[in-house]
Amino acid sequence: MNTPITSAPFASGVVVYCRAGFESEAAQELDAVAAQAGVIGFARTERNSGFAEFVLAQQGAPDALQRLLGWSRLSFARQSLAVIGQFKGLPREDRLTPLLATLPAGFRVGDVWVETPDSDASKPLSAFCRSFNNAFVQALKRDGAMDPGSPWRLHALFPSGERCLLGLALIDHAAPWHQGIPRLKFPREAPSRSTLKLDEAFQVLLSKSERERWFKPGMSAVDLGAAPGGWTWQLVRRGLHVTAVDNGPMEEHLMASGLVVHKREDGFRYQPRQRVEWMVCDMVEQPRRVAERMAEWLAMGWCKRCVFNLKLPMKKRYAEVQQAFAQMQDSAAAQGREIEIRAKQLYHDREEITVFAQER
Repeated sequence: MNTPITSAPFASGVVVYCRAGFESEAAQELDAVAAQAGVIGFARTERNSGFAEFVLAQQGAPDALQRLLGWSRLSFARQSLAVIGQFKGLPREDRLTPLLATLPAGFRVGDVWVETPDSDASKPLSAFCRSFNNAFVQALKRDGAMDPGSPWRLHALFPSGERCLLGLALIDHAAPWHQGIPRLKFPREAPSRSTLKLDEAFQVLLSKSERERWFKPGMSAVDLGAAPGGWTWQLVRRGLHVTAVDNGPMEEHLMASGLVVHKREDGFRYQPRQRVEWMVCDMVEQPRRVAERMAEWLAMGWCKRCVFNLKLPMKKRYAEVQQAFAQMQDSAAAQGREIEIRAKQLYHDREEITVFAQER
């Protein structure tokens, strides 16, 4: 029997996981999205902690927060949780009792994840999290608080051994990976490690049904700035015919696939002779220039959809991203078109974000 959403405890705010060093950008985004949604509160951060919080002026319903400030809406968040409890100075001899007491009688969860932020300071806690996760599950089962049909997943985020943020995630509205990080293995035959970035982008930015519909053998694609072929390899392994555009050399084994045509041209000047299903781009250039070029491809109808990276400056990174997105929308509007944009700072990104865009 499913747990009614209304039986969940009230939330004091939202916590999002992010790349260490990008807490400020995650907080700025939380403030902006909250303002758009009419949610009153404030964001706060701790430097290099790997997470940011949005504190509500008044407690709210976790399901509403998940939808308004959820993971899928945020570019700098890997995961988003409604915070139902914060604990400092947890006794090492009994951390479970205070956490269990937070859940109201009769409330059930479908799963429990005990995690740490993705930060250097929290990495030594990995073994503790695994053992504590098992103990937490057993205690919840003992108390009758586990139900596979529940829409909720319980998260215990431990920045340190004595501190915990207890949160709830609506399973259908949350990232499906521990720490919000897909665990991908580097394929030996791929020409470069950058291949993992595009693979992660497809996993994170597209739904399963979209991947099934949009990657079929025989479809066409263009890879701008392709050499040595890490991104082209991801397209080829899905059966797409790829035009690789780069003045540099492509990996020989990839060219032997028969699915790649190499054009030694400038990616900022190349134009396809006919419309393609996909365009991907990982060129190192100022974000506004890349955004302008991507908008041109969509506005001119040269591709149906694209994935590209925006390399971020050292300062005002969130503002730069927003300006790039606005520039894309304005360029499309000038051609009478609208663009849908989804973006994430992926695990395999560094000082950049990865963007999916398509014409509406």
